[in-house]
Amino acid sequence: MKFFEVCDPYYALIKANTKEKALKLYTEEVADDDGNLRDEIKEVGMLYAAVKHSRTVTEDQELSPISDVLEELQSNEERVLIMDGSLL
Repeated sequence: MKFFEVCDPYYALIKANTKEKALKLYTEEVADDDGNLRDEIKEVGMLYAAVKHSRTVTEDQELSPISDVLEELQSNEERVLIMDGSLL
C-alpha cells in the first residue's frame, strides 16, 4: 500500500495501491479535479503518513488513538485517511 498527499485545492491524505486510485478516491470523496490534481498529488512515506494521521482529531476533538491509526494504516482498504476539515 502507498500513501499520497494533496495540499491544494483541499488537503487529503490517501492510502491506495496506485496514484491513479488515489486520484479517483480524491475526486470521489474530497473535491473535483481542477485540472492540476495530477501535479498536486505526491507520494509520501508510511512513517510520514503515520505521524500526520496520528495528529488528526476525532469528532470528540481528541487525538486519534495510536492503535486505531496503526490499524488503519496496516489494513488493505484503500481510503481517504484525512481530508480538509472545512469539507466536513
